[in-house]
Amino acid sequence: MKFGVVCTILAALGLMAAAKARQQAPEREEASSAGAIVRQSIERNKLNEARLKDYAYTESQETRTLDRSGAVVKTERKAFDVVSLYGRPYKRLVSKDGRALAGKEKQKADEEYEKEFRKRNGETEKQRQELAAEQEKARADSRRFLQEIPKAYNFQLAGEETLEGMPVWVIDAAPRADFRSSVKRADLLKKMRGRLWIDKASLQWVRAEVELTEPISFGGFLAKLDRGARMTFLQQHVNGEVWLPVKMAARIEARFLIKHYSLATETTWSNYRKFRVDSHILAEPQP
Repeated sequence: MKFGVVCTILAALGLMAAAKARQQAPEREEASSAGAIVRQSIERNKLNEARLKDYAYTESQETRTLDRSGAVVKTERKAFDVVSLYGRPYKRLVSKDGRALAGKEKQKADEEYEKEFRKRNGETEKQRQELAAEQEKARADSRRFLQEIPKAYNFQLAGEETLEGMPVWVIDAAPRADFRSSVKRADLLKKMRGRLWIDKASLQWVRAEVELTEPISFGGFLAKLDRGARMTFLQQHVNGEVWLPVKMAARIEARFLIKHYSLATETTWSNYRKFRVDSHILAEPQP
């Protein structure tokens, strides 16, 4: 479905805005400043980003299509094993609608993997360097986007709670009407508001909630996300060394051309494990 591209964009925005932080608390004199907490958390995202490259994991997707009353009329489920193949992620389909692939579907997934493996195995050193440069550019673009977050919002400390057994700050983010930016996609920030739950000890974003305050159009007027679209993002401490995403849920009202879509989506990440052998062996999904 073409509208899936729009959903992916919204999900990516939430992920970029939600995987922040590292292992130090802010200075005591700044602890009451919501803006200072957010700025420091964003500065500490690089270590998480670097260590994610060392992990394979399972990504499960569920999309529920709703009617006007909110009743579910269709449900689609897919699960992927995500590994690093010659230094770049590769998503291998392993199940659909709760059933492991079998027969022709499994054969097709195996053939697609082997084809991609041979392709990457045959790349020249120059090609790999060029691809690595493209990846680094994308990461740099994401970092520039993140750096715009403190400029785009007024932050207010809403209180303190215990979440997943951790003391957290609860911070509200309201868009600034005067925010302007030349960074790609950053202008979308002023069309969102959110609430953050930030772990006091590590400055990790344990939970983030985002809501659209204005409609967002993509591809001119071909697709539009309606006001009120909501997303929730969760992450956890993994292997005692890094914080990684574990769940993202979204409720989206949108239009593509003249057709209206009402969707509830949920993506979970699980079974994180470090690489132990080359990716060709690891790519065989674990049960």
